[in-house]
Amino acid sequence: MEDAAGTDGVLGRHVAALRAALLQPFLRLNFVTLWVRDQERSRRFFVDKLAFETIVDVPTPEGGRWIVVAPPAAGWLTGTAGAGLPGIALCVPEKPEEHQRIGQSTGLSFLTEDVRGVFDEWSKRGVRFAVPPIEPSWGSGQARFAAFEDLDGNSFSLVEYDEATRLLEAERSAQAARLEAERQAAHDLVIAKQVQTRLFPQSQPAIRTLAYAGICHPARSVGGDYYDFLDLGNRRLGLVLADIAGKGMGAALLMANLQAAVRSQCATAWEQPERFLRSVNQLLYQNTAAGDYATLFFAQYDDATRRLRYSNCGHPPALLLRGGRGLERLGATSTVVGLFEKWDYAMEERELAPGDAVLLYTDGATEAANREGEEFGENRLLEAAREHRDLSPPELLAALAERTLAFSPQEQADDITLVVAKCT
Repeated sequence: MEDAAGTDGVLGRHVAALRAALLQPFLRLNFVTLWVRDQERSRRFFVDKLAFETIVDVPTPEGGRWIVVAPPAAGWLTGTAGAGLPGIALCVPEKPEEHQRIGQSTGLSFLTEDVRGVFDEWSKRGVRFAVPPIEPSWGSGQARFAAFEDLDGNSFSLVEYDEATRLLEAERSAQAARLEAERQAAHDLVIAKQVQTRLFPQSQPAIRTLAYAGICHPARSVGGDYYDFLDLGNRRLGLVLADIAGKGMGAALLMANLQAAVRSQCATAWEQPERFLRSVNQLLYQNTAAGDYATLFFAQYDDATRRLRYSNCGHPPALLLRGGRGLERLGATSTVVGLFEKWDYAMEERELAPGDAVLLYTDGATEAANREGEEFGENRLLEAAREHRDLSPPELLAALAERTLAFSPQEQADDITLVVAKCT
């Protein structure tokens, strides 16, 4: 049994261990060996009497068992697996000299915040205490100590130290604060996702000669891709697809800023598209930090003439699939929006025929990579679009998204947004 001076050293080492665990990189002892006469009998003692857990119980190549028990996970340091000692390996001696180690002082001490409470609980379960809880004279009321034995007479110490308890309470408070912060962040993210979902079009202007749809798969709960369908009056439609630089919450906030700019200025979009786009660029430039920008594809469609006017502001080229296997790429006509105060504008025009389809996409679709690092690419997207072009726009988009995500099954790296418009 350890004397007072020895116990004092044990307590000091426990406090040092607590401080190290709180301040240093994670380091954990694997197990210590306890010599016993019967593994199963000893295992039942630790599990039934001390409420320990069996963390390892596997057969050995020699036909025996490898058993490791440990204190319950909710131990002296919240957030770590195991409490006090990570594990005690219960071993039956094979050599005669090892049998002499059974029934001796193990030198193992368990730290608790309530020696008296543990003593009362374990005593009720039949644990024999060689030394009941005491307050050593050298402890000045700051330490408590007890000693108990297992079924083989192996002795252990049970210690309580006020400074260690204070450290534990501080760690529990910090852990509770972290959990509450995580809970609040998760709640805020759910609200943000609901809000962002409402920023996408909730209805579609009625257009007789064009069937269209959009879909967005953000890489995170919220994202920086944005698509919209604008009613420009007199059976004229505005198609918008944008990709904010960045991902996550920051990109989502910029996406909301861009959406507000587009919708607040769209009254002039048909008659004065130059004024509309310059206003969008100016608002985004003024309301965002230096270096923030978005790629933008904006198109106007006239139901009466089937004519499509568009401006591609640094966005990946839209794919215009003509009847049969004809293809036109509607490439960049202007630079990105929001990055420069002085901004140049240009639009081009195409006439659509029945059976033509326009596919808009963000680079999250074409840059989706498989495990070998190969990107999905425009060619695969085009091949999938041609394969499913007879489907309705919502079904076509679902098929394209499924093909892209199947090609890149690992965690999504970027938002994937697609818009398709088919001339009927």
